[in-house]
Amino acid sequence: MRFPGFEGEWKSKKLGEIATFSKGKGISKSDIEENGLTECIRYGELYTYYGEVINDIKSKTNVDTSNLVLSEVNDVIIPASGETTIDIATASCVLKSGIALGGDLNIIKTENNGVFLSYYLNNKKKMEIANLAQGISVVHLYSSQLATLTLNFPKLEEQNRISTFLALFDARIQTQNKIIEQLETLIKGLREKLFSQETRFREFKDEWKLKRLREIGETFNGLSGKTKDNFGIGKPYIQYKQIFDSSKIQIGNCGLVEILETENQNNVQYGDVFFTISSETPNEIGMSSVLLDEVSEMYLNSFCFGYRPLSSQILNPLFSSYLFRSSTFRNEIVKLAQGSTRYNMSKIELMKLTILLPCLEEQIFIAKLLYSIELKIETEKKILEEYRSQKQYLLQNLFI
Repeated sequence: MRFPGFEGEWKSKKLGEIATFSKGKGISKSDIEENGLTECIRYGELYTYYGEVINDIKSKTNVDTSNLVLSEVNDVIIPASGETTIDIATASCVLKSGIALGGDLNIIKTENNGVFLSYYLNNKKKMEIANLAQGISVVHLYSSQLATLTLNFPKLEEQNRISTFLALFDARIQTQNKIIEQLETLIKGLREKLFSQETRFREFKDEWKLKRLREIGETFNGLSGKTKDNFGIGKPYIQYKQIFDSSKIQIGNCGLVEILETENQNNVQYGDVFFTISSETPNEIGMSSVLLDEVSEMYLNSFCFGYRPLSSQILNPLFSSYLFRSSTFRNEIVKLAQGSTRYNMSKIELMKLTILLPCLEEQIFIAKLLYSIELKIETEKKILEEYRSQKQYLLQNLFI
């Protein structure tokens, strides 16, 4: 794949033939200052924060510049050490001069387009760089190794065109990420305001009623009497991770369990709420998820229990998926955690908890509003994945 107007063969060169190498100078975590005078980049940030192009700098320091190595526009940086070979094969181009470059950074200077080189190293050459890295507990990558890489370069004009196009694509991906972050912040804030009644819709005036969970529903257990040989075939069952990961059960992720006709196991149904009863930390105890699909035959794993409201006219299923994940309810449920290395929760104690319920019409109104934002978030996430797939296709086909 090439842009129109560009012809001629790409020239094969060793990186050492068209670049010079140097190292950054140590900037420790304690050297980072929120109001520091000099912007800086530490090698760990290449894994966690930056992409192929660095425009905005995350960190600052007050270390005297005479003790620092400062960037020049077009510098390409790549870690000199890391925990894994894949982590270390991470290149970024710095588009600002005067940025302090921390220790354990290889600095590559070239007359070629640094952004082009960064995309090239970070994608087409990533596995090759990973294979160059050496070490066991700590992996090292030396400039002498980078110098041996063979790369194909078009003329500078074509490098500029490719790098500009990919950078614009990345900018769109960043914008899409911000859209998703804003929507997630919106739904989180709105959910908390609605369940604390800080925000109410003017058409609803009735007071919310205090209900004890055991008064409006009953509990049931998950599977019993099963061994590992019973799983992998048979009927669908809801797994622990499905409950922990989402407030709504995704039935496509169910596991399979063998159920004999003579067995007496509890079936789950639309509107059931499921709670985890064991976790590694108190804050993760009692995570909930609601079944919002009509199912004919489905079961529940043995590490969770079910809660079945007496009627959907008392507790709307969609509303309950937000209620039991709200901070108001979560703050109460974490108090039930018991243990030291592993925490457990009593369902008897859970059933003693109280919840505030609005009338059914207000429940439905709140649930539909929050759900509409959730759907918008899912749509934007799908768009983001499409952009990422398109970028990956371009990276695979624009470089030789």
